[in-house]
Amino acid sequence: MKILMTGASGFIGKQLVKALELQHQLTILSRDPQRSAIILGAKHDYLGSLDELKDLDNFDAVINLAGEPIAEKLWSGQKKLDICQSRWSITERLTELIENSTTPPHTFISASAVGYYGNQNQTQVDESYQASDANLAEFTHQVCHRWEDGALKAQSEQTRVCIIRIGLVLGSTGGALAKMLPAFKLGLGGPIASAEQGMSWIHQSDLVQLFVHLLNRSECNGIYNGSAPNPVSNQEFTKALGQALNRPAFIPMPAFVLRVALGEMSCLLIEGQYVIPKRTLDSGFVFQYPELEAALKQLLT
Repeated sequence: MKILMTGASGFIGKQLVKALELQHQLTILSRDPQRSAIILGAKHDYLGSLDELKDLDNFDAVINLAGEPIAEKLWSGQKKLDICQSRWSITERLTELIENSTTPPHTFISASAVGYYGNQNQTQVDESYQASDANLAEFTHQVCHRWEDGALKAQSEQTRVCIIRIGLVLGSTGGALAKMLPAFKLGLGGPIASAEQGMSWIHQSDLVQLFVHLLNRSECNGIYNGSAPNPVSNQEFTKALGQALNRPAFIPMPAFVLRVALGEMSCLLIEGQYVIPKRTLDSGFVFQYPELEAALKQLLT
């Protein structure tokens, strides 16, 4: 297939490029094509802007991973705007290009996040979930709702759209786990706030393979949760990570400290969801790492 990719130089994007490049022809959107060619390889085609395209007639599929990192800086007004626009504008432009095409791509796979579900306390949720008024007020839901809506508008008889709501991605060299490791290796890790909040996680390899799975399954469309079938509490996650590193993990982090230090962004740590990938499993996808302990062992030993 001829595939247009955005966000290819990110943590998951780089791994997905490696998974696809042997069988497919990739065109990669990048703000710095020369640098991306050094990182990802010169054999791919590169675009500096979607403005270089009038339609997507020359592509069989689009994979959209673009988005400003959500947890790297405090959520100032400008940061929140960057988080939104980096997702919304590219996604809506891709949809516009698909709609302008005479022979549009047959597949459009776009990332989203489990933040769509907002804070769910102890309630399990799957892809059938309908947002409540409380969730509509949460920033993470607002970001994901418009992000998804922008992609779903590309759905037609000629183009199927798949949305992957991505959970906490586990990888030793990137993502949230890599940021946790220094403190835990020093024995300074521990439960956060009540420690009852859900952590819906996924091994990096499973997430990459889920993109490949949906790309190859022409019958798939709609929402799919990119999280393992066994979400855990923050307490369980902390214990498992400490055991995987053979380090104590009992130093608590009170909620009020996080609120003072991180402001609104503290919700990413204090709140959570227990997300079940029902439609993902129903589609025939098989997780290589459905259990947290095995996933951490593979990454850390």
